[in-house]
Amino acid sequence: MSQKKRIKPPVLLWALLALLLACALLWGLGFLPTTVKPGPHSVPTPTPAPEPTPDPYRNDKAQLDVSDLAQGVVRVRYTGGEDKPIKVQITKEGGKDYNYDLNAAGFYETLPFTEGEGAYTLKVLEHKADKLYTPVYSLELAVAPESEFAPFLRPSQFVNYGGAVTTLAAEVMEPGETDADKTALAFDYVVDHLAYDDDKAATVEGGYLPDLDDILAEGKGICFDYAALLCAMLRSQNIPCKLLVGDSGDLYHAWVEVWCETEGLVDGAVPLAADSWTRLDPTFVSNDERSPFIFSYVTDDSNYRVQYTY
Repeated sequence: MSQKKRIKPPVLLWALLALLLACALLWGLGFLPTTVKPGPHSVPTPTPAPEPTPDPYRNDKAQLDVSDLAQGVVRVRYTGGEDKPIKVQITKEGGKDYNYDLNAAGFYETLPFTEGEGAYTLKVLEHKADKLYTPVYSLELAVAPESEFAPFLRPSQFVNYGGAVTTLAAEVMEPGETDADKTALAFDYVVDHLAYDDDKAATVEGGYLPDLDDILAEGKGICFDYAALLCAMLRSQNIPCKLLVGDSGDLYHAWVEVWCETEGLVDGAVPLAADSWTRLDPTFVSNDERSPFIFSYVTDDSNYRVQYTY
């Protein structure tokens, strides 16, 4: 009986089976990776970092502090680092321009919004040549003071006062029982303790600002000084007071308006109406030594024309 020949698997097949067995063993022991590293085309593109949001209250030339905007004031400083004349211009929509000198040393100065609630534009300007200034910062601000009196109850550039004036005002006005009484006492103090400085009036330059400590020490000043001192004394005692600049007759002049909740009488001649603004002119009353004529003059509205309110 014939036997069939046994056929052996091809050598190549045995080699393939051995290779598969070895790979399975190595994978089970953890020597082979379970994932394949992505190729170069599968690497995600990095997302660029967002551009920082510009701070609307500063640039490389100026910086604002608007923390007291509800009080009707803003603090401004120049950061351009150049020693040149700098100005700030504040304009209410539909109103006039208020121009202030700003120090170039980088110190903050407090400026008021005196025309009430509304949209204002504030610009910082650098001097270029002659009378030419160019804006280096500009911002629109919606101003809504917490009350109409807010800007007239605190220090600002034109009515800049500190502890000395506050202490003096408290002493002078302490006997007064009402705000009208206190106003009369402050008015009398300024009229009695300041003399008009004719030399200063003849030589004063544009951009002059009263230094109230110096005014008190010297005991003399010009109309701007009289008005600023009276205004500071009243504001420091929480009595709203405006410093006004404009024309009186043929003079460019400064005086104040005060708001009292109670009625009264200043120097027995100037009535203070309750819940109303009343004009007071300490310069003219002092310089004319309380004459009947001067009291008649300062209580006549037709003798005054306001240009700016501070």
